[in-house]
Parts: sequence; C-alpha cells; structure tokens
Amino acid sequence: MRHSVRRRAGHPAARLVLGSAAVVLAGTAVVVVVGAFVQVLLVVLVALLVVGAWKAVRRPDRHQVSGTPPAVAPTRVTAEQQWRRARAEHQRVRAEFAAHETDPMAVLRRPALSDVAVPSTARFVDAFAAAQALDTDGYPGEPYGASYARAVEHARRAWRAAVEAADRIRLAGLTPDERRAVERVVKLLTTARDSDSEPERLAAYARARTELDRLDRAGTVHLPRPARAHLDARARGELPGG
Repeated sequence: MRHSVRRRAGHPAARLVLGSAAVVLAGTAVVVVVGAFVQVLLVVLVALLVVGAWKAVRRPDRHQVSGTPPAVAPTRVTAEQQWRRARAEHQRVRAEFAAHETDPMAVLRRPALSDVAVPSTARFVDAFAAAQALDTDGYPGEPYGASYARAVEHARRAWRAAVEAADRIRLAGLTPDERRAVERVVKLLTTARDSDSEPERLAAYARARTELDRLDRAGTVHLPRPARAHLDARARGELPGG
C-alpha cells in the first residue's frame, strides 16, 4: 500500500499539477504587487500635478511684480518704412531750419547758426543740401531709398551739432560795441512785437531793419534772406503770413 502511494506522488502528472499551481500562485503574487505599485505611482503623479497647478496659480507674473510691460517681439521694418521715417525726420529738420531762417530774433539769439564761416554750420548746410538732392515725393525703391535715409540721418546729426554750437557761441565772438548793437536791435524787435501803437510798431521795425543792415554789412550778423523779407514785410505794416 505504501509503495502504491509513493508511486502516485512521484507520478509525472502529479508533479505537473503541483508545478502549475506554484506558477499560478507566483503569477498572482506578481500581479498583485505590480498593481499595487501602479496605484501608488498614479497617486504620486496626481499629487505632483495638483501641486504644480497650485504653484502656477499662486506664482505672480514677473512683469506684474516689476511693473514693466512684457517685451514685445520686434517687428521687421521694411525698406519703404525706413524711407518714410527718414522723410518725416527730414521734414522736421527742414521746418526747424526754416523757422530759424525766417525769424530775425532767432538769428540774433543764435547768429552762428546763420554763419557758414562757423564749421558746424557749414557742415550742416552741406549735409542738408545732400538730403534735399535725394528727396522725392514717393518711395524711389532701392538702393536710392537707403541712400536718402543715410543722408537724412547725417543732416539730422549735423543740425543738432550746429544748434548746440550756436547755443554755446551766442555773442561770444562779438566785440562789446557789436554786442550792444545786437542788444539794441533785440529791444527794437521786442517793442515792435509787443506794442499796441501802430506808429510805434512800424518805427521800431524800421529802426531794427536799419541796424541789422549795418550789422550785416559789417559782417557782425549774417541776416538770411527769409529773415530780411520777414522784417521788410513787417516794417511795411503787413501782417504775418500776408
């Protein structure tokens, strides 16, 4: 009887059954462990996402903290846009130059700005003439547009340099007698501008014109033609712009 039991236990089929059962148990254990690990991993990932979202909501924007607006990506400027900007700058310089050239009082305040013997003024006159020569009513295409823009930039810088030099010089190069003569003309022009009396105003303009002619002939002050025409018109009693 004992031999019969031993034979059954050692039978290959029995061993196969026992091995299969062991494999099933081991597989089940692995599945349970892996499932538990996956669940833990999912919980950790969800927690990280929640924490990250909370920090993103709570974190203030650096531009809000500093008070500076966010940087804007630079836009590409076309050649025609550069030409249009240069033309606007050219018109601005032309207007400032014309305002000086037509105002006798401005000439007396900055006589060096009307004197081409002053190097900075001579450089501006040359640069301005070069820009004027390249000026067109419409965009001329390239490379002419770029050449015009460079000429305008040169004229703009030369104008600023000439104005600054004239502000420094003022009446420094004049003798005491010449300074007194210029001051007399300034007073006459101020009287003519502010007087309510027509005879007094016309007389002041006439005397100022005579004094300026004398200073111009002596080379003390160079009165531009537009300023002379303005003064002559006012001396005749014409209104500005008339």
